Amino acid sequence: MAETRRIKVEALARVEGEGSLRVTVRDGRIKDLHFGIFEPPRFFEAFLRGRDYREVPDITARICGICPVAYLLGASLAMEDALGIEVAGPLADLRRLAYCGEWIESHALHVYMLHAPDFLGLADALELAAHDRALVERALRLKQIGNRILEAVGGRAVHPVNFRVGGFYRTPRKDEIRALIPDLEWGLDAAVETVRLVAGFDFPHLEQDYTFMALSHGDEYAIHRGELARSNGMRGPVPAFLEQIDEEHVPWSNALSGKALDGSHHFVGPLARYALNYDRLSARARAAAEQAGLGRVVRNPFKSIVVRAVELVQAYGDALELAQNYSEPDRPFIEAKVRAGEGHGATEAPRGLCYHRYRIDGDGTVLDARIVPPTAQNQRAIELDLWSVVGANLDQPDETVKWRAEQAIRNYDPCISCATHFLKLEMDRQS
Repeated sequence: MAETRRIKVEALARVEGEGSLRVTVRDGRIKDLHFGIFEPPRFFEAFLRGRDYREVPDITARICGICPVAYLLGASLAMEDALGIEVAGPLADLRRLAYCGEWIESHALHVYMLHAPDFLGLADALELAAHDRALVERALRLKQIGNRILEAVGGRAVHPVNFRVGGFYRTPRKDEIRALIPDLEWGLDAAVETVRLVAGFDFPHLEQDYTFMALSHGDEYAIHRGELARSNGMRGPVPAFLEQIDEEHVPWSNALSGKALDGSHHFVGPLARYALNYDRLSARARAAAEQAGLGRVVRNPFKSIVVRAVELVQAYGDALELAQNYSEPDRPFIEAKVRAGEGHGATEAPRGLCYHRYRIDGDGTVLDARIVPPTAQNQRAIELDLWSVVGANLDQPDETVKWRAEQAIRNYDPCISCATHFLKLEMDRQS
């Protein structure tokens, strides 16, 4: 008689949003495996239609409370593209400083609280606190400094209110930014120590043939601006995104699933940014990567925790330099004449490239919106990893398989809430 084994993770722990995993094993082989997103779709693209273009950044920021700046700036860049203006100089530097704050608080949270317990054999951050209180205190301070940056630049730590199309409503005084410097100096050293810590973890062996995609910029490690780059050699402007990537509905998920139009294993996030922008890492971040034993390209998703820690060094170093060199801009924003048009924008959210496209009419009213968040793009890559990870652990008890599968999903620090956007659903029902 054929033996059927079903492994279910009803609700994933230590991720943002609501997702699950279903695996069916028959005669010792995986028959079906589905990473499902059952969080209800929130239809942001639909209710942006008819809104004034100036409202879009603040509305899209509500997609995610962990990385609102990614949506604020992505939407702003798209609207600025449609209006024919460019934010540069000190205003662009201030945007990067805010984005560094978001990377700091997000990466610190993920590395220490959400992912490190997996490698330490602990259930969660509460057990980690009982095991090593000083480690958790360091993590909380690292994250708090990121929040302080967002408060100084954006007005508050969660869903900042100071961003607008063209720049800011108000630019911080020099003394407000320079007050961040002592904490940033401490944080840079603590980030380097974080790389040392996580580099010492034991990592399962898994090498995947991903095709990486990330922003790339000639002058900096791309975070808040840049052009598209893929590890297959493609380079192009942000509007070329939809020539490379599309989305489709799969029956087991409420979110659209991203796919590369060339059929490759599309991947966005820290491993992609690191591989495509290694030469743009700061000297301190590159040294930390080398000491951790990382090469120029990392294809083991379990080592993403180390790459995130390297990016934490990068973000702290950039934030410190920007704070030290900050001078108040001449004006808080660039005025734009409203006109009809289409605009594209993309930034690097902590979890990967986030793409926006909007069409507006001559009054600045939104006619159409398209948002492709990183977790939606990575759904197929997550399932690819799970086939390998679950398959390699089928001789283990179900609880062990569940734990290892959840760890593989947490490699991506998925923001499942961000991925719940679709407008068109086609279903083929047969009795």
